[in-house]
Amino acid sequence: MHPFWNKIVLFCPRWIAPNLLTFTGFLLTVVNFFLIAYYDYDFRAATKTPIPIPDWVWILAAINLFVAYTLDGIDGKQARRTGTSGPLGELFDHGLDSYSAVLIPIYMFTIFGAADLPPVRMYFITLNVFLNFYLPHVEKYLTGVMFLPWGYDFVMWGVSITLAITGILGADFWQIPVFGVKPCHIFEMTLYVSAVITSHPIIIYNVYKAYRDKTGKMRTFSEAIRPLVPLSSLFILCTAWVLCSRNGIIDMEPRLYFVMCGTLFSNICCRLIVAQMSDTRADLWNGLLNLLCVVTFITILPYPALGIPELNIHIERYLLYGLTCVVTIAHIHYGAGVVREMCHHFRIRCFKIPTTPIPQTTPPADDMEDIEL
Repeated sequence: MHPFWNKIVLFCPRWIAPNLLTFTGFLLTVVNFFLIAYYDYDFRAATKTPIPIPDWVWILAAINLFVAYTLDGIDGKQARRTGTSGPLGELFDHGLDSYSAVLIPIYMFTIFGAADLPPVRMYFITLNVFLNFYLPHVEKYLTGVMFLPWGYDFVMWGVSITLAITGILGADFWQIPVFGVKPCHIFEMTLYVSAVITSHPIIIYNVYKAYRDKTGKMRTFSEAIRPLVPLSSLFILCTAWVLCSRNGIIDMEPRLYFVMCGTLFSNICCRLIVAQMSDTRADLWNGLLNLLCVVTFITILPYPALGIPELNIHIERYLLYGLTCVVTIAHIHYGAGVVREMCHHFRIRCFKIPTTPIPQTTPPADDMEDIEL
């Protein structure tokens, strides 16, 4: 995509800050999320008796996603054009991408619907997406270099094209079996298989090579696995709630549950990004997981064994509402605080090009995107 991005960025005025491009692209993914959720909150629009989502919604979502993907591709190039490359842009870019990691898969869940792709399977697909996004940052934490495979480009193109096809041919198109297999199952298996083949082995090999050649950070084993602890804890706690909830929380509020998990994941990921950028120790625990621990314990506790009635279905739903609100506010507060402190430290403004350009800290080669790509 770099030849295309190299031409597109030339149309972008030099007075537009790179972070503004990044944030605009992220807002487009948020608009898609709320727009689709308005018409299909509980993933039922693809069932036999649906309230169909208008075709224009899918077309607009496809355009928004492609524009967001393009803005994400040219923000680093714009930074080099304007001499404003720096760590704030890297944090801002990857931090917002970590939030999009939960929003974009939800578009696909809406297309297929809960009838063919039950929410519990949607949940495990989401965990797979989180893992694929997180491991490259662990790799950079250990090696100093992040490798992003072409799979990222293929996924973004694939989702954009799928949304466009849905708008043109309708959601019923994705109910047609391919060699006896429904498209939703092909989508599900493709994500799992591609992770095992194209992502995880490459990351493991790159980490092994960095230790073998002594080109990485050479952290001890205990230090190397620190970033995996909060992510594993998130997966364990959320999965326990999903599988042990007596009221079936994942079927009651699938979309909100995904948002809650995605917000916690984004906070964990952002803190790892800060650690890798500042070359400091990664967090062994995330404070927001304490709240998740309490709520999970309350919802899965064996009440009958203690002579206590089971948790009321409405109370469990309200617990999810409250937890989602609290972690969202806390995450936004954390992100805004880090950006504000970095702007103060570097004497820059997040969404404005400074009068005196910042000394360039990354190679200006056109075929690189903040080094990682």
